[in-house]
Amino acid sequence: MRAGMFSYLIVIILGIVVGSNFAQGQQPPVSEIIKTHDRNANGMLEFAEVARSRHERQFPRWDANEDRQVTAKEIIDFRKRFGIAEDGTSIKTSAKTNQQTQWVVPNLSELKRIGKNQTLTREDARNSSFVIATAPHESQGEGYLIITDHFEDEFLESLRVLAEFHDGNLLTVKDLASLHQEPGVSDELRSQLIMLNPMFVAIAPRLESFRENMLMNMWEILSNMDDDPQLDVYPGILVASTAESLSQLIEQSIDHKSVKFEQLRPLAISQVSKDSETRSLQKAAILRNHFRERDIETPIVAIYGEKATSAPRLGGKQVWNLQAPRDGTFVKSFASDLSKQIDESNLIIMHGHGIPGMSCSVDLEGLPDDLQGKVLMTGSCFSASPKISDLPKMRDAPGGYTVEEREAFILRAIDQGALVAFGHQRLSSGFPHLYPVLESWLAGSSVGEGYQRLINGLIDQKELSRGDFVIQDSTVKKPPQNSLLYVVIGDPALKPFEQ
Repeated sequence: MRAGMFSYLIVIILGIVVGSNFAQGQQPPVSEIIKTHDRNANGMLEFAEVARSRHERQFPRWDANEDRQVTAKEIIDFRKRFGIAEDGTSIKTSAKTNQQTQWVVPNLSELKRIGKNQTLTREDARNSSFVIATAPHESQGEGYLIITDHFEDEFLESLRVLAEFHDGNLLTVKDLASLHQEPGVSDELRSQLIMLNPMFVAIAPRLESFRENMLMNMWEILSNMDDDPQLDVYPGILVASTAESLSQLIEQSIDHKSVKFEQLRPLAISQVSKDSETRSLQKAAILRNHFRERDIETPIVAIYGEKATSAPRLGGKQVWNLQAPRDGTFVKSFASDLSKQIDESNLIIMHGHGIPGMSCSVDLEGLPDDLQGKVLMTGSCFSASPKISDLPKMRDAPGGYTVEEREAFILRAIDQGALVAFGHQRLSSGFPHLYPVLESWLAGSSVGEGYQRLINGLIDQKELSRGDFVIQDSTVKKPPQNSLLYVVIGDPALKPFEQ
């Protein structure tokens, strides 16, 4: 019974239809998949060719380099991770031996910086062993602008205080969520932005307006204030669950003094769900080595799943190797010594799988009650998931987790006092996109400058231009614009750290 159930699960995971020509539990050859779906006969698969088939959900996992095309080699490489050969038969390998040969902790300087038209090896893509290339794009504007669709005085009051502090302007619109459906109103807003010519733009949506196309429409507007396709301002998102939380965020932003480098207290949380998934732990080790070169120690929390029996474990006094709950829930509390370490940190970096309400096997309830003054960055999927989504609901997420409707991880962090929070509304690429933002902030840049560099790097990589940003097909679970759905909650003019 168990063997039959396992065969069925493999079929679902790989998204492959088992026809009558194949023995039960055996997968069809990759050549058969290409032959069946390659309608334009170019030797590879495109999303439209597998749309509405059982392969639709699997396409983004095959497409490791996100070039919107899948080759036979990409499917073959993906299959190997599940012990399936090109012809559909089982591969007899030792997962433990493979894992030991793959466990390498490179220096940050050794990671490739990937820009437009540059490719990655399958191994680098699978292990996220690269960083997206970004470059500064100086804003020619001056001053500060807040764009909001809040209409209640309790929210507007704190926004007015922030605008006054920055000697800026507060601009109200009727509904940020539906703005993309009103081209005339969007064009009018763009004209106002050109006239005001701000350097920093804080986008302050109502919680129900905080959606994917709200964000994408703002990128559409902010990238088209002149002839080049880059964002021409330094942006930031100001969103919280309550007026009190928003006021708290703004008050501490106004009072914040940039943290000197010698006062930096980073902490890394990683997740090792099974023996073959060590990229999260690798990134924690990379950051620890990087900060050690500057005489700063980085405590590491590594949370291991039931299937991570032979995965590597880091040693040292400030390493906590924890076991994820075996009942399918997530970590909701920490031992007193670790809680004390988290309380003393001012930069928390998380790498691992995520769903709404969970990041790196840490549940919402595991977040400290007081995150005052802390910068929290998570590379997990759905860490900034909107309360109301413009896209179809996903039943499962990478890592095999079930997607449920829960509060966004970084939104809870803001409500509990975080100064700045970084996350993604949908499917995140993790470290390769998180690190450039962190690098910029640690160099003394403002919140908005680090955010802008990431989004501009993605715009350049995806070769987007006017009209490409708003997601028009609301039936696609992972649209091409997915990579631009990163969220930075915080005052864009704030500088978290000194250089």
